[in-house]
Amino acid sequence: MPSRKIIIDTDPGVDDAMAIFFALRSPELDVIGLTTIFGNVETELATTNALRLLEIAERIDIPVAHGAERPLVGPFKGSVPFVHGDDGQGNVHLPLPTNQRIHTTAVQFIIDQIMAAPGEITLVPIGPLTNIAQALRREPRIATHVKEVVLMGGNAFCPGNASPAAEANILNDPEAADTVFGAPWPVTMVGLDVTHKVNMTPEHLARYSQINNPMAQHIARIVPFYRQYFETDFSGMRGIYVHDSSAIAYLIDPTLFRVERWPLRVETRGISRGKTWPAVSNRETSAHFVPWHNRPLVNVCVEVDSARLTALELSRMA
Repeated sequence: MPSRKIIIDTDPGVDDAMAIFFALRSPELDVIGLTTIFGNVETELATTNALRLLEIAERIDIPVAHGAERPLVGPFKGSVPFVHGDDGQGNVHLPLPTNQRIHTTAVQFIIDQIMAAPGEITLVPIGPLTNIAQALRREPRIATHVKEVVLMGGNAFCPGNASPAAEANILNDPEAADTVFGAPWPVTMVGLDVTHKVNMTPEHLARYSQINNPMAQHIARIVPFYRQYFETDFSGMRGIYVHDSSAIAYLIDPTLFRVERWPLRVETRGISRGKTWPAVSNRETSAHFVPWHNRPLVNVCVEVDSARLTALELSRMA
């Protein structure tokens, strides 16, 4: 079976680095490009980090396209150096990359790739959804030409991690997220409902330093800063939650997850801004509940086999 062609839309980010390397080490996946976005870091640094990660992986053949620098509405509220470090890579401060971004923008790259290979490209956004929404607005036909959209973000039935209501990727551009969830294409949401059930323990993380390849060694260097954030902010936490890599795991083995299908709306106002709301009954999707009426069904991951997922990621890196 040929590898699935994917474009990873990313804001690297420690967990993005782990996810990108996981994908590159998985023969089921063919990473045909990285597109960058603000979120964990500003977009300029996201692009620099994407180039750095591909150098470490010895995959500078993969193009990197620079993406949006602000949400669809309003300014970007700022990066999270307390989670990922000032450099987005655990404050290891890598040298500048020698490879260069391509001249094509992220939005145009996404459109060009999907339209050139109808039914073949899967979009894997693991940051805010601005690039994806802009591509859809510029070329609506990508909704019928894409194979699938598998994203890390959202929270259907659990609290947020960037506010009591919202998950970070969605909160960074709720308008874009609502556009993506409302488009007529297949979307799978790998959100906090499952990623907060996948815990890489200190024992798991220690294995990276024992794996003799540059990608695993880079993870071993950057993850201590990230781990410190989790163990400081989440009472009783040991290790880290596995966010972005869970979306990669879904692509490789969807049987790791239990999925339900509901229409979704994203709150764009007030204290619940960024909350992903599923309509879980027929009554809520009727014409009386206008916000969800005629919205497409989204695959929402609600359960996960955590042990199998962490074992899969570690085995691929080894």
